[in-house]
Amino acid sequence: MSLKTIRRRIVAERLEQEHLTTYQPLPSRFAEQLDPFLLLHHTGPEELEPHGRGLPFAPHPHRGFETVTFVLAGAVRHHDSRGNTGVVGAGGVQWMTAGLGIVHSENIPRELRETGGTLEYVQLWINLPARLKRTQPRYQGVAAAQIPLVTLPDDHGTVRVVAGRWQHVTGPVESITGIQAAVIHLKAGGQLRAAVEAGRTLLLYVLHGSAQVNGRAIGDRTLVEFEAEGEDVEVQATEETTLLWCTGQPYHEPVAWQGPYVMNTQTELMEAMRDYRVGKMGMLFDE
Repeated sequence: MSLKTIRRRIVAERLEQEHLTTYQPLPSRFAEQLDPFLLLHHTGPEELEPHGRGLPFAPHPHRGFETVTFVLAGAVRHHDSRGNTGVVGAGGVQWMTAGLGIVHSENIPRELRETGGTLEYVQLWINLPARLKRTQPRYQGVAAAQIPLVTLPDDHGTVRVVAGRWQHVTGPVESITGIQAAVIHLKAGGQLRAAVEAGRTLLLYVLHGSAQVNGRAIGDRTLVEFEAEGEDVEVQATEETTLLWCTGQPYHEPVAWQGPYVMNTQTELMEAMRDYRVGKMGMLFDE
């Protein structure tokens, strides 16, 4: 099998998001999207003061895509207009399929707000194809203990399988588009070689540490964009390193995107805005 060629390395841009520090490698001036992946935000690690402010994400709508939150430290609370609520701590994942439309809020739980502590998470937006943009909304909250762990050969590290399959292990999240998602931890000097199914897009993001990826040096908070050709990806960690690995089938469809709505046409965007205003996505009154 041949190694995939790296098209570019995208170092995340630092954003000041109220009292939080967020890093955004996608979208960027280099890549508007990695079809079907639309946006990646890496927030923290942030040291929260006791009795401080929570997250600045009061109730807001979404339609036409999925939001996936990988909690690395601290905890995140979800609440939505379909009656779903839950808190996911470090190592857990919140996977929300907005589909037809939903209103939700994201915050830290009351305990973390009162005591303070470290908060770090990654949020990934995944597009839905036209045929699924009006699917019924769904929320899946998965605790760390529910996510299976695969030990790499020679004890070089571990793979936490969130969705799809890794070797013979299947993750607990049910993806309606067949997304594969995993968080990989490599020890210093650890190695990994994995294949990407032909035709699928790979999103590889170095959260912490540094590594050689297919022979090129990649630092932390860096997204790797690959050419379509080739199958294998080889990672050699130069220090203790954590990676986000996601693959998905590209749709090759037009994208009309404005704020919290991702559709295929401007007409559909206008319809989404109208439906939210008249309450068709539900109502949410949060604390």
